[in-house]
Amino acid sequence: MSQIRFTECEFNDCNLSSANLHETGFQDIIFKDCKMLGLNFEKCNAFAFSIKIDNCQLNHSSFYKQKLQKTLFTKSKLLEVDFSECDLNSSVFDDCDLLNAIFDNTNLQNADFRNSHNFTIDPENNRIKGAKFTLQSVIGLLTKYNIKIEPNE
Repeated sequence: MSQIRFTECEFNDCNLSSANLHETGFQDIIFKDCKMLGLNFEKCNAFAFSIKIDNCQLNHSSFYKQKLQKTLFTKSKLLEVDFSECDLNSSVFDDCDLLNAIFDNTNLQNADFRNSHNFTIDPENNRIKGAKFTLQSVIGLLTKYNIKIEPNE
């Protein structure tokens, strides 16, 4: 898929695992019910990069330094996905599993994590001003402190 420009396309029920995305352009793209393991989105053409992820598996993929403002991730598995140095400003993670996802120097301002789980985010190493979390998910912000949080009795 290298050096191909996709504009206003929808990928449905595709297995794109390990595809080569060198200089691939994704502009207004929807991935629905796709298996997309081990993809290196950081190699994509950054010009007008815009995707929407719905009910996909993106495990072991990387968005390193990618601009993903206002991106919608819905009902997806994002296990061990690298979001280091990404701009996820105002993005929404709706019912996503973010187990071992990496957020390092990531812009998460105004991002919505209220319906997602298994994430660990260091508030000292990421910009989280205005981000939305539930009381239950706040534990993912405190993991680095190795404290025990117990329910009220």
